[in-house]
This record gives sequence, C-alpha cells and structure tokens, in this order.
Amino acid sequence: MLSILFRKPTLVISIFVSMSIQLYNPFNPFIFNEKTCLLTGTKTDIALNLFPKWLLKEYQLAEKPFKLLDEQIVTYSDITIPCSETTQTAINALEVKICEAFTSGYEKVKALDQLNLFQWIGKLVYGMIHYEIRRAQNQQIVTGEPFNFSQSLIHKFENLHKMLQSLIQPFEFEGALPWTILVFPVKNPVDTFSYRDEINTLTFSLKMKDFGIIACLQDNGANLQYHQDIISKIEGKPLHPIQFEELCGRFFYSAYLFNRLPDYTFLPTNEAVYVESMPFYTISGKPLFDEWQNKTYGQVLENFWKPWNITLFEIIKNPEKPINFLLNEDDSVISPEVINSTIKALH
Repeated sequence: MLSILFRKPTLVISIFVSMSIQLYNPFNPFIFNEKTCLLTGTKTDIALNLFPKWLLKEYQLAEKPFKLLDEQIVTYSDITIPCSETTQTAINALEVKICEAFTSGYEKVKALDQLNLFQWIGKLVYGMIHYEIRRAQNQQIVTGEPFNFSQSLIHKFENLHKMLQSLIQPFEFEGALPWTILVFPVKNPVDTFSYRDEINTLTFSLKMKDFGIIACLQDNGANLQYHQDIISKIEGKPLHPIQFEELCGRFFYSAYLFNRLPDYTFLPTNEAVYVESMPFYTISGKPLFDEWQNKTYGQVLENFWKPWNITLFEIIKNPEKPINFLLNEDDSVISPEVINSTIKALH
C-alpha cells in the first residue's frame, strides 16, 4: 500500500514536466538558414518580409536602400525572415495592432501594451540579427574566413530570442521589465520615416508620423534611470525632431557605456514561461555606466544630427558643455523657434 501511495505523486510530477513549454534555442546548435523558422526551429518555406507590408506601403520603402553591417546595400523588401505558419500567424496578429496604433499617431502608440511594443521592436532587431548572420555565413563559405561571435553577444541574443518567443507562447514577466521603451510626441515633417538599430547594445529608435520611439531591449530599465532627470522634464511635451535625435544620441551612447551583462531566469511550466530579471552584480563598487566622455558623445550626436549638418567641432566647441537643444539653463524645454534660429546661426 505504501509503495502505491508514493508512486502517484511521482507520476503527477513526470506528467507536469513533460507538458512544460519548450523554448527553442538556435544558438546551440547554431542554426541560421532560410528554411528553419526563426522562432520555432521547424522547417518552413515561408519567407516573411521583416518590415511589414503596411509599413513598406505607407512610406514606399520596398525599393529604398538599407545599409547592412558589412556596408553592403540591399532594399527593405530584400530583408526576409523564415517563419512557420504558427509564427507567421502570431506576427500578422501583432502587426494588426501595431499598424492601427502607428498609423493613428502618438496617443495610440503611447497607449500600446509594453509587451506588444517589445515584441514588435524585438522582432525587427532580432530579425535583422538573423538576416545578418545568414549573410555572414554565406560570405564565410565564399571567403573561408572564420565566423565568430563573442560569448557576451551570444548571451544577449539568446535572451532576446527567448523573450521574443512570447509571440507564440504565454509568458509572464516578473519584477523589473527587461527593457526600456519610451514613446515621445515629435513634430516630424510629413512622410518622416527613420529607423535605427545597434545590435551590439540592442538599442533601437524609430521616428514617423507625430512620434518617436527609443528602446534599449536588455537593460532592465537602467538607461531610463540614467536619464530620468531629463526625461521627467520633457515628458509629454512635443519635441522638435532635432530634440528627439539628441535623446537618441544620449540613449545610444549610454547603452554603450552600460557595463553589465544582464541575466534572466526562464522557468517554463505547463501554463507559461516565467521570466525574472536577475540583480546586477556589483563589480568592486563600480557604477553601472562607464564615465561619460563629451568628445565621444559628440561623435555619436554628430551622426544623429546629420540632417542639420552640425559638425563635431560645433557640437563640442565648448568641450565641457556640448550643444544642447533640450533644456534651457532654467531646465525649461527649449522652444522650436529658439532651436530654428540657433541652427541658422550655426550655418
């Protein structure tokens, strides 16, 4: 009788384990090709445009140039990702929500669920990673050169890929969210569209309609805290495009200065995958961010301000105080009129 009593819980546990959600990991073994779904690992013949059709149509992007990491130029419509029917269905359902909000403007985008924004941004960033890896593998075959990734990058990419599987599996994020995603009202010119990503830091920006988005996909909110003072002063106020680009420069640079490698626990159960951000380990009292260098920041900002032809020399004319278009000395937001006159004076 005792042996029967003890067998029943064991049976229940084994069933529970067998029914747990399984997460796919394409990094072990390394599987990146056009015939394996990027989220499920199943074989497929479906090639989905990474940039959705509604976006390609809205801004006539299909044949516009897109520069890759190897400096080669492709078109937006060239960039595709392999998807199973399950993944395609999930992405299409997400695109319906995103399209409705993005084509409506700032208020609807601001109201979007953070997870939906993360999934859409994460799909673009990870999709680009997947596409770049496939191209690099093809080049390796031709040149015979070794194809290597740093372990820290693989660690980041694995975490992003696991979280992105929330598109096709139920996920619960516990504690601090793994990302920083901010939406700003921006007075963009008509037909503005600007996309950027930086895969080493998993940082992203997008500018269109009357809004702009900045995202750090794996920082546990650290970049938001780093810039909290300035964000609190401009929050909700319509920004001049050059102000938004300055914010982008600040976040892209601070993401570069961020010196921790975030880690997460993933607990798959039969109901959902539970994700928890691990605390950042202290390295002999070292702060989370390396020291801010105005000259390096100025180089970043020069790139973001190319549309206004503002040079590095002008940006850091005063090395201790780079040009700032966000706040006046009294911490009030600089008006568009002042910005326009300042830009004219620089030229």
